[in-house]
Amino acid sequence: MDQKYEEDSTSAKTSKQSNVLPLWGNERTMNLNPLILTNIQSSHYFKVNLYELKTYHEVVDEIYYKVSHLEPWEKGSRRTSGQTGMCGGVRGVGAGGIVSTAYCLLYKLFTLKLTRKQLNGLISHCDSPYIRALGFMYIRYTFPPANLLEWYEDYLEDEEELDVKAGGGQNMTIGLMLRQWLVKLEWFSTLFPRIPVPIQQKIQKHLENRFPPHAVQAASERAREDRQLERDRRGHERDRPIREDIRRDFLRDDDRRLDRDTRFERRDADRRDRDLERRDRDRLYRDRSPKRSSRSPHRSHRHRNSSKERRKRH
Repeated sequence: MDQKYEEDSTSAKTSKQSNVLPLWGNERTMNLNPLILTNIQSSHYFKVNLYELKTYHEVVDEIYYKVSHLEPWEKGSRRTSGQTGMCGGVRGVGAGGIVSTAYCLLYKLFTLKLTRKQLNGLISHCDSPYIRALGFMYIRYTFPPANLLEWYEDYLEDEEELDVKAGGGQNMTIGLMLRQWLVKLEWFSTLFPRIPVPIQQKIQKHLENRFPPHAVQAASERAREDRQLERDRRGHERDRPIREDIRRDFLRDDDRRLDRDTRFERRDADRRDRDLERRDRDRLYRDRSPKRSSRSPHRSHRHRNSSKERRKRH
């Protein structure tokens, strides 16, 4: 058996030089999950929109404009809660959903039967990380397991980032994604093709030598801390203006209210003081006036005389 895998490894070294790419496994299904493949082939997007794309470059442009994550299902379109066993979320056979644009385009690439030159153009594309990611995913689904490490080797430390989760919220680098694909079968709600144990051991040993576990763990912890700090910073920046604005509004309203009340009280007090001063001044003026005592008798006398005259006339 070891000799067989050594021969596979030898053939893998030469396969990259040929313009015709090797295909491993089921050449009809691309080794995709049956439920995912059924949803792809029956989707309107694949049957109508992608059917009109005939060339490699048209498909690459479609990836650039339409792909925003790498999950097999669109967000919220598939429910797996309460399902267990073969119907669980990892198996992907229990309940369907809306298959993602990424997987439709991945299968479209498979129908084009890519050449080595075209695949190299995908994985080294500079316009979008999702174009590169679909090229790497094409390798993971269709290539012989012995060829995977050879194709991924130069990109295991690639630092270009992309968000792989539908709806956003799970950023990772190209290098981390490829290392995860080499050691894990699960990818969201589906499975990658299995890697034979001898090849898996060889890949694991290579990764451990190149990325020591303690170094990987330390790097992962640092990355996790950096992401947490970034989330805290964004959350603080997002929440702080709201809280500061509310606090400033309350303080400003309180200051305005206090200032207004103070002004009203001061104005009322000044008005009362002026009224009191005016009454006191008028009273003092009347008491000191010499005309007050003489004016009243004359006025009353004239009033009596006029009354007598009116009676005589009548």
